[in-house]
Amino acid sequence: MDFLKRPPIPEDAVQYQLFLVHPDPSDAEAHERVLQQILQNILAEIAPLLMQYIWQHQPFNLRYHPEKGDVPAHLGGVTQFGDNVEDEWFIVYLLKHITQTFSDVAAVVYDNDGQFLLIEAAEHLPKWLDPDSSENRVFLFRGELHILPNRTRSGEVGWPRNSVPAVGQALEVLHSHSGSCLAKQPIRSALARRLDGYPDKIQQNFHRAHCYVPAGIAVVLSRRPDLIAPAVSAFYLRDPVDLQACRTFRKFPPDTRVLTSLKFTRCLYAQLQQQSFVPDRRSGFTLPARSHPQYRAHELGMKLAHGFEILCSKSGQSSSEKEASVSSNPLWRGFLDSLRKNGYFKSELEGSVRYKDLMTSAESFFRQCVTSTHRPDIQNPGQEVMNVLEDASYSLEELKNQEAHLPPEDSDAWLDISPQELERLLEERGGRGVSDGTRKTPQPDEELQEEEAGYSLIAVTKGMKNFINATSSHEGAEIPRSCLAEPFSFDPDAVTSALDRLLGSNDDELDSDDFEDDDDEKGNDVNDDEEVQNGESQEQTGAEALDNLRKYMDEMDQELQSTNIGKSFTQNNRASNKADASKSSSSATRSELVEDEIQPLDVDLNLVSNLLESLASQAGLAGPASNLLQSLGIHIPPDADQS
Repeated sequence: MDFLKRPPIPEDAVQYQLFLVHPDPSDAEAHERVLQQILQNILAEIAPLLMQYIWQHQPFNLRYHPEKGDVPAHLGGVTQFGDNVEDEWFIVYLLKHITQTFSDVAAVVYDNDGQFLLIEAAEHLPKWLDPDSSENRVFLFRGELHILPNRTRSGEVGWPRNSVPAVGQALEVLHSHSGSCLAKQPIRSALARRLDGYPDKIQQNFHRAHCYVPAGIAVVLSRRPDLIAPAVSAFYLRDPVDLQACRTFRKFPPDTRVLTSLKFTRCLYAQLQQQSFVPDRRSGFTLPARSHPQYRAHELGMKLAHGFEILCSKSGQSSSEKEASVSSNPLWRGFLDSLRKNGYFKSELEGSVRYKDLMTSAESFFRQCVTSTHRPDIQNPGQEVMNVLEDASYSLEELKNQEAHLPPEDSDAWLDISPQELERLLEERGGRGVSDGTRKTPQPDEELQEEEAGYSLIAVTKGMKNFINATSSHEGAEIPRSCLAEPFSFDPDAVTSALDRLLGSNDDELDSDDFEDDDDEKGNDVNDDEEVQNGESQEQTGAEALDNLRKYMDEMDQELQSTNIGKSFTQNNRASNKADASKSSSSATRSELVEDEIQPLDVDLNLVSNLLESLASQAGLAGPASNLLQSLGIHIPPDADQS
């Protein structure tokens, strides 16, 4: 298949492509010019969203890709998001925003899991859509998710399930039948819930904290806040060789430390905060007592200083080598003109301090997003730090004076999650208890009623029976859904055929070797009278087959009666009373006693008792019984019996 020919994508990376839905294949040069112009307009459109964004590892980037094979010319890029999966979903939001703004552009996005947008809406996908049949079918177009439908008959819109359309063919179907390709509302709602909150969510994912850092680091981060990400990663992924450079701190001496307010993403702050680290005595970094009110600020600053020192120690480029100016890029002028048209500079006078700051941010954004994959800021962030430090001038006394005017730092209470909050988050991610993207906070009485309903043992037995009767195949078992909206279907021929096989109305469908042997003994010469007689005795033969099956099961029960298997099951009260009565009767024969002892089991009681025993053996941890019941939407209370 075509997707097997793709180069492998790293586990922490996302790849995206932007296509023109109706290109002109006759003129390749004109097609390239159109895409380059769209690239400039896209960058100017999303620049306000990305100027202050802090990426975990690599930023969102686009560049022109010429036609290759059956893939048309397009704009595309790859971003490694590291440990922060929110970067991946922010890119999905950007692509939705781009396709909504530019109606002639369709986007494709996937990672090492394939079409992860479909994974988010897995509970609402049609049966025919799977990883094999979704290739070149899923697009973001005009701000919505589109899926090429399955074409089962000639003349229908879509593409056959068992074949993979080329990208050009898929774009043609998407352009001419966009309404038919629009994904169903539940699928689009699942994706909308995952992207709910953007673009305001960008600011919510930031965390401001006070840190005692060397003055050079404070100046660098005031000009390039995005450089905090590689510094945190350098400290987070340090090794003993890296720490050798932190014995003397030549670049950022600790005696120049100042208190400043720094902006992290929540992922970066958690990585820095949760690691325990004791600095080398030779480094000059000393920490106050843990009871000191500024202990956390000193600890965060110490860790961050180690990260920056490690970055600069890995900088192999000489200080005389400078990065090429962005003005040498042919796309820069068009990008700058688009920024002016969109009011990016906000009527600031050219040459003013504010204008220069905005220009610096625009140059940094352009350098990150419109370059080749071998970007100096990604391959060597330490050199970026050195370049900013060399171009900056600062006064240590002025930085110390600013300590009294710092904004308050954010609370990090979000790091601590209670078990109830974790359960709520897991339910939301699992799709239970959320209908419109919001969740109602239950009152104590309502919560108690919900718990009693969820702990019903009858619900356990019903849920297990529904699960046993659900569809299963070599690909796994499907969890039964109580909210299925599929219409009820009845096939009378299938029901009649099933009854015939059950009652044995056809000799050919009886699975008994004895009947086949009997037929062979009768011979092949059958006259008309015998055929009529056989036809009249079909019902009697079917009844005999059922009687033989019952006798076979009875004999099996009697053989198992001599083992300990039966003792592991619980019989109902009526059966137990009968067994006791039969044991007390002295006139009963041995055969009658065996027959009385073989009594039907209480299936529901045995099911519940075995499940509860399995849950108790898990000791509150995850296991097969709890996972199965959770997937069925059944919640069992913790075991209160500690014995």
